[in-house]
Amino acid sequence: MTLPLPSFRSRIVPVVVITDPKQAAPLADALLEGGIDVIEITLRHPAALAAIEATARHAPGLCVGAGTVIRPEEARRVKDAGARFALSPGMTPALLDAVQAAQLPFVPGVMTPGEVMTARDAGYGLVKLFPAAQAGGLAMLKALAGPLPEMRFCPTGGVSPDNLQSFLQLPNVALVGGSWLTPADVLARGDWAAVTRLAREASAQAQTAGA
Repeated sequence: MTLPLPSFRSRIVPVVVITDPKQAAPLADALLEGGIDVIEITLRHPAALAAIEATARHAPGLCVGAGTVIRPEEARRVKDAGARFALSPGMTPALLDAVQAAQLPFVPGVMTPGEVMTARDAGYGLVKLFPAAQAGGLAMLKALAGPLPEMRFCPTGGVSPDNLQSFLQLPNVALVGGSWLTPADVLARGDWAAVTRLAREASAQAQTAGA
């Protein structure tokens, strides 16, 4: 049985590579100050699990998701670290079994109509369109709405301030994910005011786009 995502308000999910767990607390504070209460910390760096743990401990008001969960054994590890949900660029039968065994809410990745149908048949109503730009972006999402009107999407990959509102205005887009809120150079120099500013700007755009 699949589990619903935990509750959070933001329709923008910052996709973050944290290279030093010490970045976790000030980054969480900066995002919350900017009006964003969810984060996807990807497993693309060895510091990821420690960063998930540090974020979850420091900022209970920030809903921590683990991204780039691609191996079955990672499901239990990210949950034990404090992740409240997980996301993946794709899905396999073994990975779906693992997240369900771990009782971890999950957003599987899709790129084709067949993959959307596979996710739907496994019990998932929200999927991650990735990489969104290469998968067809706005045009693909509009096309999928016809045969699969019940599905909701979180496009990630190619979402930016320039097209953010266009994505969020689509009826089948529940959320968007993006890395522009937390550029690597900004994190490296600890410019948390810049993160807050980017988060505020994105939050304002999302509000303008409507629910």
